[in-house]
Order: sequence, then structure tokens, then C-alpha cells
Amino acid sequence: MGNSQPEPATGTIQIGVSRPALPLTDVPTPEEAFNKPKIGGKELITCVLGPSMIALGVSIGSGEWLLGPLGFGKYGFIGLGFLVMISAVLQTCYNVENARYTLATGEVPIVGFNRFPPGLSFWVPVSLFLMYLAWIWGGWAAASGQGLYALYLGGPVNMKDPGSLQTVRIIAILLLCLSFVIYLFGRKIVRTMEAIDTFLVFFILAVLIVLTIVFAPGKMWGEMLRSIVTPSLPPKGIDATTLGAIMGYTGFASGFNFMLINYYRDHGYAMGHRCGFYSGIIGGSKVDVLPSGCTFTDTAQNKATWKRWFRYLIVDQWAVFFVGAMIGMFIPSMLVVALAVTPGAGEPTVANMPVYAAMELGKKAAWLFPFILFIGSLILWKTQTTLLEMMIRNTSDSAIAVSPRLREWIAGDPRKFYYLMAVILIVAIGIIIHLALPTKLLQISANMANLASIIYPIVLIYLNRQLPEAARGGIWSTLLLLANVVFFGFFFLNFLSLQIAGTSLVVF
Repeated sequence: MGNSQPEPATGTIQIGVSRPALPLTDVPTPEEAFNKPKIGGKELITCVLGPSMIALGVSIGSGEWLLGPLGFGKYGFIGLGFLVMISAVLQTCYNVENARYTLATGEVPIVGFNRFPPGLSFWVPVSLFLMYLAWIWGGWAAASGQGLYALYLGGPVNMKDPGSLQTVRIIAILLLCLSFVIYLFGRKIVRTMEAIDTFLVFFILAVLIVLTIVFAPGKMWGEMLRSIVTPSLPPKGIDATTLGAIMGYTGFASGFNFMLINYYRDHGYAMGHRCGFYSGIIGGSKVDVLPSGCTFTDTAQNKATWKRWFRYLIVDQWAVFFVGAMIGMFIPSMLVVALAVTPGAGEPTVANMPVYAAMELGKKAAWLFPFILFIGSLILWKTQTTLLEMMIRNTSDSAIAVSPRLREWIAGDPRKFYYLMAVILIVAIGIIIHLALPTKLLQISANMANLASIIYPIVLIYLNRQLPEAARGGIWSTLLLLANVVFFGFFFLNFLSLQIAGTSLVVF
């Protein structure tokens, strides 16, 4: 079913500043939202869960396929494994708090943030600027292009050769255009992406788990597991950029995880069901996306329905996102570590990371070189596809929320602006990917995600304390959001000091 508009309001609640008051109505039941007579185990898997699979599809292509293996391959597990676990726990808690706001109001986080003083005139440009600063580099498309070109050549690409480098970038631009094609399909674009990511996550992780079992010795599995539960300082000699990148891209992207919460609105979770979704051109139809949300009255029925939704959110985040993030980070990393310690193996570097696993596995069995190159390129392309879509939808949600002129122009069909933004961003990324090597671009992006962790948890504390009483988190929610600020903020400031002063605040 399409978006369901709120029943006539029985009042309003004002959250924050500079945005409309939220009309009060009832929380839709999961059965209403998913058009099912009953939500059982089958419906939970096929209808309810899903948004976190999109996040996993992204994370495996950034931290887990490139930056994590780069760090673990050079420095080992002890000292990094425990920090990765903390990062995954804190990111999951942060995700839940972002989703708490969206489920309770139907507003996606980047729109809700505009309610934080001084209001939308400050937060709209700041949030969009930070988002672009982190994600517009196109490093995933470039890294995928590097892998595909290596597949064509039958060997590694000389990234110092201007001709080869330009070929990689042209392939990357073509891959961006292919991403655009994905967005054309589906009654809900979010469901199309969930289906693709679910298949790819299971397929890719299955392949990597098998390869890791074959090539990683049992002793290394034990070392990896011990590193997760053994508190230790980061490895000696690790630089602030690499360390910050691994922490930022464990799971999804630390402070920028709010971008993936839009999918809960479009999926139909709680009050998001009443606020609309983005529909594809092929298989979709005109569906309005409301510029402002709504929330619920604190009745016994609404409280009970809210608890059901929140339980589904917890399952989606902890059973899917957290578990998948841990498996996705450590399995590819262990495979790379096992390859890196093999006699005669090359060293993982910023330049060769997109093709490193394929090159080393190819030495053990020739057929593995093209197979892993294809797998890696597929991972990275799908990552770029989702990140590009996140930028498109977050920009579109922001613009629709604050611009009456835009709302008049789209006339209830947000696809007009959505696809215009897609074209603009593809052109921009096609230019920007000429600035640096693919993995270097991703390291910059990951550290910008840590910057967002200093800002947005504070905004969430402010917003979530004003939700209906049933939806508010307790003192632990506040403490965990503050822990995000401290943990990821340290890694960002260490990185920033290295960039500005030439030395990090803390040298390991």
C-alpha cells in the first residue's frame, strides 16, 4: 500500500525550533504498514527486516573490503580487534537512537536535525556540506574500476601510468551511470536495493568465509577472536589516518550512519509509514513525501504498538547490522592477513588494496585472480551505488522539507527532483574522482565520518528527549550517544592534527 496520511490531528507537539509542530495521531500497526493479516516469523524476514542489509552492503565495500584489511594486513589483529568491536557496538547504539527519532516522527534524521537550535538556516547547509565532504569523492567507483581494468589486463594496474589511471576513471564513470539504472526500478526504491543487497551480502560473505577457512590457519582464527575481547593499545607504528579510517568505517560510517535511517521511513516503520517513500519510474507510481512528520499520542494502545516497532528495530540492528558488521570486517581482514604473511607475498598498500586479495590468491590458483577481482569490483560498485543513492535521497529530503517552491514544482511527485539530483551528483563525482587514488579517497571519507560523530549525537540527545514519553530513551541512551562523541571524536582529532601539524596528538 502507499503512504497512509495521518488521521485528523487531536493536537500537536512542537519539537525543537524552526520546523512545523507535529500533528498527533495513532501509530500504525506492523500489519497495517506491511499489509499483512499477521506478522510471524516468515513476515519478519520477508517484510519487516531489511534496512540494515543496505548498510551491510555498503560497509563490506568500504571498511571491510579495503580499509580494515589494509590495517589488519599491515599491523595484525591485537590492538585493532578490540577497538573495532567497540566501534561496532557504539555505531549500533547510535543507529538505534537515530531510528528512534524517525520511527517516532516519520521525519528522516537530516530533516529532524534542522529542529536543533539555531534551526534550519544553519543545519541545512552544514549537514549537506558535511555529507558531501564525506561521500562525494567517488573512491568506491574508482576502486571498482581499478579492479575491472585489472581483470581486463589479466594483471595489476600500474596506477602511476597516466593512461591506465584515466582508463580506471572512465570505467568508474560508466559504473556510476549503471548505478543510476538501479534507481529506476521498483514500487519502492528501498525494496529494490534491499533485495540486491541481501543477495550480494549472503553471496559475498559465503565466498569469503570459504576462502578464509581454506587459507587462514586455525591459530590465526584464535588470534582474531582473542583480539576482539582483549583490551590493548593500537599497534605500534599505525598512523592516525589509517586508524581513524578503520574506526570510522567499521559497520557503516560512524557519525554519518544517520543517512541509512531514511530507509526505515521508506520501508514503512512506525510513523514513517505515514510520511511517504521514493518510488521508481519503472514499476513505481507518484507517491508524495511529506515535508514534515507526525507523531503519536501517549495512549495505552500506541505505547504497545510502539514497543512492537522498537523490538523489530532492535532485531534489525543487533541481529543483522551488528553481527553482519563484525563478520564482514573480520573475515575479509583475516583473509588478507593470511595472504600477507605467506612467504613471497606482497605488502598491502594504499595503491594496491583494491586488487591485493585477487593478486595474492591468484598466486595460489590462477582462476582465483579473475574470480576475486570480479567479486571485489562487484562489492565496490554496489557500495558506490548505495552511497550515491543515500546522497540523492538525503539531499532530496532536505530540499523538499525546506523549500515551498520546490514542493510546488514537483506537485506531489518527488521523483522529479530525485532524478535531477542523481544526474547532478554523477557529473560531480565523475569530475572529483580525478583528485586522488581510490583508497586514499576512502581514507579521507572515513575520517570525515568521525567528524560527524562529534556533532550529531548531541543533536539526537536534544531531539529524542522531546519525543512522546513512550518513545524516549533512558539515561543509557544519552550516555551511549556521548560515548560516540568521545570515542570517534578522539580518532578525528588525531587525524586532523596529523593533517594540519604534520603529527598526530597521540602517536602509537
